[in-house]
Amino acid sequence: MSQELPLGFGMALAQHKGAMERFASMTQEEQQEILQQTHSIRSRREMQQLVARLEQRR
Repeated sequence: MSQELPLGFGMALAQHKGAMERFASMTQEEQQEILQQTHSIRSRREMQQLVARLEQRR
C-alpha cells in the first residue's frame, strides 16, 4: 500500500489481528474506501466500531 495509515486506524488494527489480516488482503481500491471512511471518524469508539466491522467481513 502506498499511502500511510492514519495513526488511530493503525493502532486499532494492531489490536485486532483479524481486522489487520482482512485489511491487508483487500485490493488497493477496497483499502482506499476504508481509509476514506476513517476521515469522518471523530472518536476512538467510532474507530473501534469500524475495525470491528472490518473483522466481521471475513
